[in-house]
This record gives sequence, C-alpha cells and structure tokens, in this order.
Amino acid sequence: MSASPAAPAAISRDPATGQQIASHPFATDAELEAILDRGQAGFAAWSAQSLEQRASVLRAMAAVLRRDREPLAAMATAEMGKVHAESLAEIEKCAVLCDWYADNGAAFLRDEPTAVADNKAYVSYLPLGVALGIMPWNFPYWQVMRAAVPILMGGNGFLLKPAENIVGTAGLLAAAWRDAGLPDGTFIAANISREGTSAAIADDRIAAVTLTGSVAAGRSIAAQAGQALKKVVLELGGSDPFIVLADADLEAAVDAAVASRFQNTGQVCIAGKRIIVEDAVYERFVALFCERVQALTVGDGREAGNRIGPMARQDLLEQLDAQVRASVEAGAQLLVGGKQLDRPGSFYAPTVLAGVEPGMQAFDTETFGPVASISRARDADHAVELANQSEFGLSGNLWTGDHARAMQLARRLQTGGVFVNGFSASDPRVPIGGVKKSGFGRELSHFGIREFVNAQTVWFDRR
Repeated sequence: MSASPAAPAAISRDPATGQQIASHPFATDAELEAILDRGQAGFAAWSAQSLEQRASVLRAMAAVLRRDREPLAAMATAEMGKVHAESLAEIEKCAVLCDWYADNGAAFLRDEPTAVADNKAYVSYLPLGVALGIMPWNFPYWQVMRAAVPILMGGNGFLLKPAENIVGTAGLLAAAWRDAGLPDGTFIAANISREGTSAAIADDRIAAVTLTGSVAAGRSIAAQAGQALKKVVLELGGSDPFIVLADADLEAAVDAAVASRFQNTGQVCIAGKRIIVEDAVYERFVALFCERVQALTVGDGREAGNRIGPMARQDLLEQLDAQVRASVEAGAQLLVGGKQLDRPGSFYAPTVLAGVEPGMQAFDTETFGPVASISRARDADHAVELANQSEFGLSGNLWTGDHARAMQLARRLQTGGVFVNGFSASDPRVPIGGVKKSGFGRELSHFGIREFVNAQTVWFDRR
C-alpha cells in the first residue's frame, strides 16, 4: 500500500478567532495498515454479537453522549464555530438516534419470511464488513452518527475519516463509543490523507463506502469505489427550494424560512437556500423576512445570545462572498448584509438577496453559509418549475393552506424529500437522501440500515 500524505498534518483553527487549536499528523502507511487490521478484528468481534447485544451498546452510547454533552459541545463549537446551544442540540439528537435504533433496529434485521410456500425460503440481513465513512465538518457529530449508527447496528465496523478541521471532535466521538462498550476497532476515527483514503477504498479490508460532501468529492469517491466494486452511498450538495404560495400562513412561513436558512450559520445541506415566493405575497414576504434577518445576532458561538456564529473556514467565507458579488452583478438585489464583518474570525453578515433568477450564482450553485436568495414565481406551476431548475435534488419545502394541492405538487418536485408547512429535517424515522447531483442511496429509517447489509436468500429443498 502506498498512502504517503501530501501534507504532514491537518490543522484545526478556531473560526471565531482564527487561532490554531491543534495540529493532527496524517496516518503513515504503516499506521494505516495497522488501522485496517484493527478494523477487521473489531468487525469480527462485533458482528458475532446478537442484535440485542448491539442494541444494548447503542443505549449505552446514548447515555454516554448525554453524560458528556458539555465537553463534546465545547469541542464542536471550538473547531467549527457552531453556536453552543446548537452543539448541545446536535448531541442530544445523536442520543435520540441511538435510542431509536436500539428500539427498532433489530426488527429491520431479523430473518424475513418470503412468499415461498411452506416457509422454505427466508432472507437474512447480514453484515458486509468495515464501512469507510468520509464525513464533513458542518455537523461533526450528527453527520457521523447518522451514517455510523445503522451501519453498526447492522453488525458492520466503521472507519471514520473526518474533515481535517474537526479531527478533535472525531476523537471524542471514538472515545465515547469505547466508553459505551463497543469492541476495540469497531469504530475507529483516523486522520487519513487523500492518498490514504484512496488506498483504503482500494483495500479488501474495506467493504463499503459512505460519503457526505461536495459533488466533486462524490464523483471522485464514487469512481474509486466503482473501480474497487464497493457499495457506496452519497449524500452530496443541496440547493433546496422553499416554496411559499399565496394561501400559506405567511408569518409562519417567514419564521420557518429564517430558521431553516440560518441555522448552523447557514451551513446545512438541507437548508431552504432558494426561497421561491408566489407573486401575490412576494413583497410582503420579503419585507417580513428582511426584518427577521436584521434581528439576528452574530458573534462567538460560546457567548450566550448569539444566533449566528462564524463560518467554519475563511476560504469558505471568501467563496460565499464571491457568489454574492457575482449574483449582485448579474442583477440580484442586495437587501441585507453582503460582506464579511470587520472583526477577527470568519464572520459573514446574514445576507438577503432578492430578485434572484436562474443564471445567477445564488440560484444555480449551492450557497453554503448565511445567505438567503428569494425568487418571484408567477403561480404554483411556475414555482415548481423554478424549484426543479437545479442540478440538485436533496430536499424541498412547500408552504400552502391546501393540503390536497400540496400532495399533488409534492409529486412533481424532483427532490428526495418534501416538507409541507415545515422545514427540512433529518429524523431517524424517515429516510434522507437525494436525486440528481445530490447523490444516491439513503440514510436513516429501515432504508438506511439495509444499505449496508447482505440480503441473503436461504431456500430449502428447491427442486
């Protein structure tokens, strides 16, 4: 194996101050070999445990997360700038996830009878091996756990390659799993370089790959996994439409739009990024929306009362600012914000662009930060047309007082999920995933747990 890193270490910085927190060396070739061997041993021990034993460890993990929520939250806020209250909420959400799969996972994995007469055939759901999870930084606990918990409940191992700016958070999560009683090597967090990641995908000790990340990363990982004939699930970018029709509860829609777009400093895959408002209520919506956005408080996520923290990295802020500037040059109206704040750290003012149309970057590309774009639709049909005029298809929102029409319109939206009179959320009870360039495969629910198992047919006495 040749996996020598291109750079000596990953650097994590406090985005609220710009100060370096830690330097994390990449795994050497020899260290990666040892990690893969350790993962195999962990998988062998874990896959031999019963469904009930696995569920017991998930319940213990939920308890560990709740016990250690303060230090876990503090690390997430330090490494990627998340507001402390949101960090705490993320950890509780992970605990709820563990509890839910502990309660329901076994039912999804038990041997399943078939339509073959006399009970002569059944399907078993068996583990595949060690899954490589290539995970992002924006939800440093939830994104990992959303993938890992069903994979682990299925009896697989999990090797986590975290984003380079949240290696410390990943280490705390691995320690929590050890405290919960997971066998050594079953969940490993390793700082692996790009070259090391490619080497791991090609290695027979990795059975499958799951990625949450950019379209470019998805293309690269899917190609490598395909070359190695490995199962892969991809959750990629999103530019979710947030449709508001004339008969919607406008005040509620505005509040939901602000919450959806600006939570986690706008760094959310399933946020309502393209707000599409029917003409009859467009002006009123824009006025209310701008009023709410101007009231958002920006500052260090460790300070009480702040709603918007820093962006996770300065380069991401500069990329976002370039998208805003290009959109304004193309004719979008800058109503609020539109600049980096004059203070230390990577703080970008909550921004509202109106009059956004196809052909502008704020419409055509994913804006991953505190920027909302608002487009005007002639009617419901035009709103759906605009919503689908995107290379992405992760999630969507639809606000209307007519539920029957909502059901009809939802079927026309080219997205993996539609949330009517609410905003998009990931929940263990329902699957999440996208279409088009938002990826393929599903996480959560029984769909997610069955992505990484061998559905084995067993048939007796077939002659």
